[in-house]
Amino acid sequence: MPSRAFVYVDGFNLYYGAVKGTPFRWLNIRRLCELLLPDHSIAAIKYFTARVSARKDDPDKPTRQQIYLRALRTLPGLEIVYGSFLSHDVMMPLADPAPGAPRFARVTRTEEKGSDVNIATHIMHDA
Repeated sequence: MPSRAFVYVDGFNLYYGAVKGTPFRWLNIRRLCELLLPDHSIAAIKYFTARVSARKDDPDKPTRQQIYLRALRTLPGLEIVYGSFLSHDVMMPLADPAPGAPRFARVTRTEEKGSDVNIATHIMHDA
């Protein structure tokens, strides 16, 4: 009898660290788990993310995310757990300002909050 495995996926790290800008954006996470853990029965896959916000330079970002999350919901045994997504404008120093030019720029900073705590909580609960 194969060992059971619970898989925990940090959705933002997976996307921004491995699949963004590649042909693997539509990664079948269940199939990946089966390939990586061939001697295990995948009991559950928990995908941790947050709903993104539209940005002036990318108003369709939430729509694209929703399409992907709908696709994930079709995978058996996969649960999506939501954290929160914050976006705010801050002043940041420029890396190499031109002489006499402003040294700071106003940028939109985005942060995903809650996934790390959610992952830890789910691991403890599932154990």
